[in-house]
Amino acid sequence: MTQQLGPGRSTGRPRRPIGVQGQGRPVQSNPVTTRLADIAAQAGVSEATVSRVLNGKPGVAATTRQSVLAALDVLGYERPVRLRQRSEGLVGLITPELENPIFPALAQVIGQALTRQGYTPVLATQTPGGSTEDELTEMLVDRGVAGIIFVSGLHADTSADMQRYEQLRGQGVPFVLVDGFSPKVQAPFISPDDRAAMTLAVTHLASLGHTRIGLALGPKRFVPVQRKIEGFVRAMQDQVGLSAEAVESELVQHSLYTLEGGQAAATALIGRGCTAVVCASDMMALGAIRAARQLGLEVPHDVSVVGFDDSPLIAFTDPPLTTVRKPVPAMGQAAVRTLLEEIGGTPAPHSEFVFMPELVVRGSTASAPVSSRGERSRS
Repeated sequence: MTQQLGPGRSTGRPRRPIGVQGQGRPVQSNPVTTRLADIAAQAGVSEATVSRVLNGKPGVAATTRQSVLAALDVLGYERPVRLRQRSEGLVGLITPELENPIFPALAQVIGQALTRQGYTPVLATQTPGGSTEDELTEMLVDRGVAGIIFVSGLHADTSADMQRYEQLRGQGVPFVLVDGFSPKVQAPFISPDDRAAMTLAVTHLASLGHTRIGLALGPKRFVPVQRKIEGFVRAMQDQVGLSAEAVESELVQHSLYTLEGGQAAATALIGRGCTAVVCASDMMALGAIRAARQLGLEVPHDVSVVGFDDSPLIAFTDPPLTTVRKPVPAMGQAAVRTLLEEIGGTPAPHSEFVFMPELVVRGSTASAPVSSRGERSRS
C-alpha cells in the first residue's frame, strides 16, 4: 500500500501508527520522547512545537504546522485523524438562520464565488432547537472541509468564549469571520462599517427636519449593535446637538432582530415622541412600519423609517423601504478570496476588512411632521 506524501508524491512504504516504534530502530526506554525527537529533528522545530501540532493546540504558525506534518509523512508515521489532509473540494458556510433574507443573499454570493474557484459550498444553518454553531463546526471538520466561513456567529457575541476559534485553528482548519469582531481571535474579519451606516441614516433624516430620531436594534452584547450605537450617538450629537446621555437613555431601544422585535422597539420609540426610526435590519424596519400603522400613523407622513441591509425584494414593500445597503457582493467575495488565501498557505493579515455601506432613499422617509418642525424652530 502506497501512502501519499503531498500532491503527486509518496513514501513508497506503509505508514506506522504514530504511537508505535518503527521496526529496525533500537528500543528506547522512552519511545514517545524518541518519536517527538525524530519528528522535531526532521521538521527543524522543537519537540514542544511538535507536541502542540499533534495535539491540535493553537499558537503554531501555518508554515511550521505544515513542516511538522511533512515530517510525519517522511518518517512514515500516520497523521492523527484530525490532522489528515482536508478535502480540497468542500468549504463550509455557517449562518445563524435563513429567515432574514440577507443571509440567503450573502450565502448565494459566497456560494457562487466558491463555485467559480472550483470549490463546493456546504451550507450549515442554525435553527431554533437544532444544531449549535459548535456542533455544525464539528460536523464540517469531521467531513474534512478545506475551510469554514462563519457569518454572524459567536465571534460577534462579546459574551461568548472565543477559545473555540483558537481550538479550530489548532486543528489546522482555515476560517474567516463575517459580521463581528474580537481582538481575542487571530483571524481575518469581514465587516460593514456599522458606524458609518448610522451616520448616513441620521444625516438623511436630520436633513428632512427630524430631531427626535430613534434607533431600534438587537441585544447590546453583539459587536455590530455596539458599533451602531456608537455611530448613532455621534451622529445625533453632530446633526441634532443632543448629548450622548440623552440619546442612549431615551432614543435607543433594544429588541430582537425580527419583524416582531422591530414592532415592539418602534412602538416604544414612537411613544417617546420619535418621528423617525432607524432600524438595524430590514426585517425590524418592516415591524416598525407595522407599529406605526397600528398606532394610527402613516409612513412616511407621520413617521419615517430607515432599514439596514437592503435585502432582496425590500424595494417592493409598501412603502418601498429607505435603507442602508450592506455591501453584500463585496463582502462575500472578500470572504472567499481571503479564505482561499488561507487555504493556499498565504494567509491574509489577521485584521478586519471594513466595507462602506450606501444609503438608498425610497418611499419610507419624508420631511418631519409640521408640528415637529415647529418645535425645532422654537427650540
